[in-house]
Amino acid sequence: MNAGETQRRPWIVGVSGASGTPYAAAVLRALLAVGESVDLVVSRASRLTLLDETGIGFRDAHWQEDLREWLGRGADGKPGTFTADVGDIRYWSAGDLAAGPSSGSYASKGMLIVPASTACVAGVALGLSKDLLQRAASVTLKERRKLVVAVRETPLNGQTLRHLVTLDDAGATVLPASPAFYAGATHIQDLVDFVAGRVLDAAGVGHTLYRRWEGELGGGDQRTT
Repeated sequence: MNAGETQRRPWIVGVSGASGTPYAAAVLRALLAVGESVDLVVSRASRLTLLDETGIGFRDAHWQEDLREWLGRGADGKPGTFTADVGDIRYWSAGDLAAGPSSGSYASKGMLIVPASTACVAGVALGLSKDLLQRAASVTLKERRKLVVAVRETPLNGQTLRHLVTLDDAGATVLPASPAFYAGATHIQDLVDFVAGRVLDAAGVGHTLYRRWEGELGGGDQRTT
């Protein structure tokens, strides 16, 4: 790095195998929109979910092409809904345990796991580090950086609840992917954007993804506007 050059400090975004790939897409688009750098880790299980939910096959050799197609789709699956410049995304294969995010000396602002499956939650809570996603999360915790875990499962059994408490005790923010309706949602994308916005709120990243509560009852009722 040259003198005076600013070190790149990305947000690490991990996508696990839970249903909810539109949540991940919304978070990625919002991070890019405000000029944040992103390191992306897509688990092997999440590729199956992405294929099932969008019809997109995510391939290491063609990740930029596949990512553009993914981020371009709305929550309803319609292609070409959004445009996103993926130029400041660095992609790491989930099997690459020698990747940058596997080390605490790799500079990052923190990590967002969106969505987080119960298997992912268990792996991070137990410190298994079976793949790069889990290893990066463990590194984030040990370095005392922000870790937001957007768990997407229902119902939750006792074992998973205990794992979530373990993550909370370790300093992570446990954020269930629970859409709210007071913001005046009129489309499925609005519900997705609310959850994505709450993830970014927890990370301290600015955005305009949803209408915030301002203490006025009925403010989200679109019929009154």
